[in-house]
Amino acid sequence: MSHFFIDRPIFAWVIAILLMLGGLFALKALPVAQYPNIAAPEVAISALYPGASAKTVEESVTQVIEQQMKGIDHLMYMYSTSDSAGQSILNFAFEAGTNIDIAQVQVQNKLQLATPMLPEVVQRMGISVVKSVRNYLIIISLYCDDGSMGNSDIGDYVSSYIQDPISRLSGVGETAVFGAQYSMRIWCDPEKMERFKLNPSDVIAAVAEQNMQVTGGQVGAAPAMQGQELNLTVNASSRLEAVSQFEYIFIRTLEDGSALYLKDVARVELNNERFQATGRFNGNPSASLAIKLAAGANALDTTDLIKAQIAELSRFFPNGLRYNFAYDTAPVVRDSINAVFHTLVEAVILVFLIMFLFLQSFRATLIPTIAIPVVLLGTFGVL
Repeated sequence: MSHFFIDRPIFAWVIAILLMLGGLFALKALPVAQYPNIAAPEVAISALYPGASAKTVEESVTQVIEQQMKGIDHLMYMYSTSDSAGQSILNFAFEAGTNIDIAQVQVQNKLQLATPMLPEVVQRMGISVVKSVRNYLIIISLYCDDGSMGNSDIGDYVSSYIQDPISRLSGVGETAVFGAQYSMRIWCDPEKMERFKLNPSDVIAAVAEQNMQVTGGQVGAAPAMQGQELNLTVNASSRLEAVSQFEYIFIRTLEDGSALYLKDVARVELNNERFQATGRFNGNPSASLAIKLAAGANALDTTDLIKAQIAELSRFFPNGLRYNFAYDTAPVVRDSINAVFHTLVEAVILVFLIMFLFLQSFRATLIPTIAIPVVLLGTFGVL
């Protein structure tokens, strides 16, 4: 085989050039990440059961889902966590080389069997199935340095205006908000509830019944009377938004004929959805957005897109709201890539000098030296 290429040097040069060109084009498409993807591919299911203890979440959510996860192809093992914040997370590890997209579809299909057996509030909060990545790519901290916004204000702003635009970027996998958005909280007074012989379920039922979106229908829709010329759509404002509207939710009629409202037995306020954690950045109230890289995505390109997007969104920030990158893996990746290139250049120079020292022929030294970039770029093409 060697004589074939020695006798046809032009043909050998053409093949070498094609290998190098293929490697150069492939180099741009190779995934770049902080750590190599050597762990087993995983799919994660996350569910939320507000107000439930860890034991309740384990028995009513986690175990119910685990019992239905049977017959999934290439599944090695599963593990789960149930915490006192009402969150259940189940991870499914698959064999190396498994098509993670097909695995995700299979997990979703099995989850559909368990969903009807889960508590209604868990179904209403939503259950997500995502391709799991362990390490965070970048964490963006938003903080207020003039005291005009608190933790709940910043957390609600991140959830409402920052999380969705960032999560739609190419290369972004999972996003998580380290903070809490606004929620209408109803604090029931035990003494008043006992006096009026009420249970928390009575309050929940009243809120669900009177805070729902209903359709208003149409006026003058077909079939209409002869001569009907107008067709109007009725917009019914049935969703409650303000604290005062929740306070006047009707509970029941008392024996004296007066009405009992929610404000008579409970305190209503707009506050944090969760109180498990409080964020600080350099002593200022803050909330953070943590981002994980999608499987096979380029870490550097994704980081550049995220930074460009947050810079664009910052033009519309409220006064006093600032952002900073509390955790960023891109500099480490860039430094690693630069170190690899420097090492390659130094290695090629050292190899050339050592071969020239022993061969004492520039021509004999140049040929194996040229083979080094050909082999390297050809390897990139294979990868």
